[in-house]
Amino acid sequence: MRIAIAKEIEVEVGEHRVALIPDIVARLVKQGLEIWLESGAGEASFFSNDAYEAAGAKIIHDAATLWSEADVLLKVGVPKEHEINQMREGSVLISFLNPLGLPEVAQHLANRKITAFGMELIPRTSRAQSMDALSSQAGVAGYKAVLIAAAALPKFFPMLTTAAGTIKPAKVFVMGAGVAGLQAIATARRLGAIVEAFDIRPAVKEEVQSLGAKFVEVKLDEETVAAGGYAKEVSEVSKQRTQEVVAEHVKNADVVITTAQVPGRKAPLLVTEEMVAQMNPGSVIVDLAAEQGGNCAGTEPGKDVVRHGVTIIGPINLPSSMPIHASQMYAKNISTLLQYLVKDGQLQLNFDDDIIGSTCVTHAGEIRNQRVKDALDQVRAAV
Repeated sequence: MRIAIAKEIEVEVGEHRVALIPDIVARLVKQGLEIWLESGAGEASFFSNDAYEAAGAKIIHDAATLWSEADVLLKVGVPKEHEINQMREGSVLISFLNPLGLPEVAQHLANRKITAFGMELIPRTSRAQSMDALSSQAGVAGYKAVLIAAAALPKFFPMLTTAAGTIKPAKVFVMGAGVAGLQAIATARRLGAIVEAFDIRPAVKEEVQSLGAKFVEVKLDEETVAAGGYAKEVSEVSKQRTQEVVAEHVKNADVVITTAQVPGRKAPLLVTEEMVAQMNPGSVIVDLAAEQGGNCAGTEPGKDVVRHGVTIIGPINLPSSMPIHASQMYAKNISTLLQYLVKDGQLQLNFDDDIIGSTCVTHAGEIRNQRVKDALDQVRAAV
């Protein structure tokens, strides 16, 4: 079985990660798997062809050959149409696919009779934890968001006692206490800031407090947790109540970091124009939901904008900005799933298994995931 590592399209999407790193390749080769690497696939992550070759990979210089002859193709970013067209019928793709946001990609994969697994669909269970790429990459984003905020803030983060007087610590408000939010809390605390955090899920209160932050609680009269433990999109009444409570905390913060996202939907608005206007000039907002429309009014994906003296930063694909460790974690996630799927050199597809059943988006010419089918129907209806 040929396992191929594709080179990401950096120019179009700014992707610097790679699906497997040399250390993981060496382990897979020892297990009897044949690993191909598209020449240069690891260079943006600072892993050379020589390092892969030393690990036992075969370097393929012709991309068309790699895509058309691989049994299993490994990627990070969503494949482009011309890439999918090069894959042979019956081959396997494992990658981030954004199937709810881009269901037409899933349809194209089904048309080509590709068996495709979406890394963002790994179930949130203890059994699948080592495969959970969404969480591993969110942790990178949460860490980097705080560093970006600290660099943009015209203040120190920690309290300082100097000959010129005492400098008060910065106040950081993190909205959303998922993996990215919790990492942001921990990083801001390490830098010496006073941290508050909010999440519509009351169950995360203890996690927030364990990291040394104050939990801002809003009691809502509806279920706030979706399948898999993720935050659920709530009603307009609940959104309004939430905004009323958090407004004062946003106003008093030097830094606000927003992390709330709903798969396949526009990100919920957490920070309104009025809230931004009430913040002190020089304050900073880092919106990790920028690619999904943003949690903050005025967010522009990939840009820094200033409104009412407040800098609003909308970074995109933050994990790619730390490609060495992001690739290391993703490689562990994807290789664990790969080894779960491949037994004795053969692909084993038991769709009754919760990991395989949840993660497989397309197989045998069909879209298997009902949520993806529904998303595709909505796209077609809107045309």
